[in-house]
Amino acid sequence: MDFTFDARTEELRARLLAFMDEHVYPAEQVAHEQRERLSSPWENPPAVEELKAEARRQGLWNLFLPDAEHGAGLTNLQYAPLAEITGRSPQLAPTATNCAAPDTGNMEVLAQFGDERQKKQWLEPLLAGEIRSAFAMTEPDVASSDATNITTHIRREGDEYVVTGRKWYISGAMHPDCTIFIVMGKTDPDGADIRRQQSMVLVPRDTPGVTVKRAMRVFGYEDHYHGGHAEVIFDEARVPVSNLIGEEGGGFAIAQARLGPGRIHHCMRLIGMAERAIELMCRRAVSRDAFGKALAQQGVVQNWIADARVAVEQLRLLVLKTAWMMDTVGNRGAHTEIQAIKIATPRTVVGILDRAIQLYGAGGVSQDFPLAELYAGARTLMIADGPDEVHQRSLARRELKKYR
Repeated sequence: MDFTFDARTEELRARLLAFMDEHVYPAEQVAHEQRERLSSPWENPPAVEELKAEARRQGLWNLFLPDAEHGAGLTNLQYAPLAEITGRSPQLAPTATNCAAPDTGNMEVLAQFGDERQKKQWLEPLLAGEIRSAFAMTEPDVASSDATNITTHIRREGDEYVVTGRKWYISGAMHPDCTIFIVMGKTDPDGADIRRQQSMVLVPRDTPGVTVKRAMRVFGYEDHYHGGHAEVIFDEARVPVSNLIGEEGGGFAIAQARLGPGRIHHCMRLIGMAERAIELMCRRAVSRDAFGKALAQQGVVQNWIADARVAVEQLRLLVLKTAWMMDTVGNRGAHTEIQAIKIATPRTVVGILDRAIQLYGAGGVSQDFPLAELYAGARTLMIADGPDEVHQRSLARRELKKYR
């Protein structure tokens, strides 16, 4: 495994670092102040739209898509250091570069499984950043850690599918530009194969019977920059049969294909969040005194910073190995590694952020520093894309199988 950055990665990395320094970091406070003056908190502040225009002008756009026809054509290994950089400002940088979830996963689904009409109608405007989208799978009334539990019903009536169900924590659904949902439900709830009961259909937001009921909060945050996390009701919402993605019964497999890249993208960005936390820890440590000496001279603070550096270096290597394997042997061949990073990365980054918050004291839990919001995002990823325990269970089974 050779993790040396190739020439294209080095060039994009240099441009992205400059973009962050010159445009993104200065816009963080500006965007926050602008949002407070908007008529709707879900709209993009002008600063965000300006960042998107600048990123596109500089060619820092759709970097996540390995399909060169639609995106930058980068491998996972090439994209990893770039996603890490955007993770240092997760509220602005992924959106600015059109690399923000859930749109990234939805674009991948449409690029891989959508037909030509679906690509023309939905993928192209998503690639252009003209609309936003949402992925509706999680439900409040069942344990959604097991996707076979979902109860949303998709029944066929003639040339239409009729969608009925209740979803929640549907990321992006509060954004006014969110115009399309990818909805996972059961077309064959009594089928013998529980992994062939589900299908995915495209449901436009303005479809009669679709109600975006409320915004769900995450540790008190509404996560405006990602378009919120909504509870959505589908009450006999009718769409053409042509809105089916792939084939009936293919929903579970499509979900797994979608979540593999999504999980590693989250982990890439989490490393950037951890690097931001370490930087903030160091700046705080050298600028504050307590009990007669600088915080940087306190042994416990030195231990926190040293442990954080070691942990981040370990995580980065594991994520790079996983990216390399996804590129060389495919997502299925890298299944164990994908699960390993999903378990290790959020858990470790939460610990680093927790220490950073402790170092900042009251400021750490305030709105004056990014640490509390970063913590909320990292902690949520121990649940999102499958709880850690689900991945531990699957990974352990693979290990045990070697000895049976």
